[in-house]
Amino acid sequence: MPLQLALVVLLLGLGMAYSARAGKLTVPAVWVGGALGLLIYLGAGWSGLASLALFFGLGTAASAWRVADKRRLGLAEANRGRRTAGQVLANAGVAGLLGLLAWRLPAHAPLLRLMLAGSFASAAADTLASELGNVYGRRYYNILTFKPDQRGLDGVISREGTLLGLAGSAIIAAAYCVGVGWGLAFGWLLLAGTAGNLADSVLGATLERRHLLNNDAVNSLNTLVGAMVAALAGLGG
Repeated sequence: MPLQLALVVLLLGLGMAYSARAGKLTVPAVWVGGALGLLIYLGAGWSGLASLALFFGLGTAASAWRVADKRRLGLAEANRGRRTAGQVLANAGVAGLLGLLAWRLPAHAPLLRLMLAGSFASAAADTLASELGNVYGRRYYNILTFKPDQRGLDGVISREGTLLGLAGSAIIAAAYCVGVGWGLAFGWLLLAGTAGNLADSVLGATLERRHLLNNDAVNSLNTLVGAMVAALAGLGG
């Protein structure tokens, strides 16, 4: 095993151990996360791992931020924020698949890596928009009608939450650009993250409210939208 890959496996193992010990992930989720992390590294290298780590860190911090207030309002994550294997797949499964494709199809790797970053930009935007938007939002609107609606319901957005989501996309975009170079990709990833975040809200206001899709399915589609928008922007640019 090459030394660099051994180092990655060690780092992933340490992250898995911490996640299990700190109660951030269930045991099955720890193993799913480790496998996805390895696929992401094989396809996108350290830049891909950085996106994964940043998303995990941002999501964990946002979920824990003012959690007492969220619990009082009935908006806190279930199971004390401990993520399940399904939730890990919903947020990083698309990225793991893209990592696998980038690894096995090196001729298409640059575009696939951009798509991978787009999926994480979208996931980060959605997580920050919901977790922090429910804390700092002042007015809440239904994404379809733009009429006032109840905070925390599927498909309800706020201006503050949307801007915080954009900031999450910017962090992922910056990590990507540090690895591959600054340029138009930064703006493409902001667009991808915002598009995925808004798509999540539309799906929440329609299919999720009608119980036709669950939250994990919506999150998976959110990351897929982010990846596809990044691909279209990259091909068009």
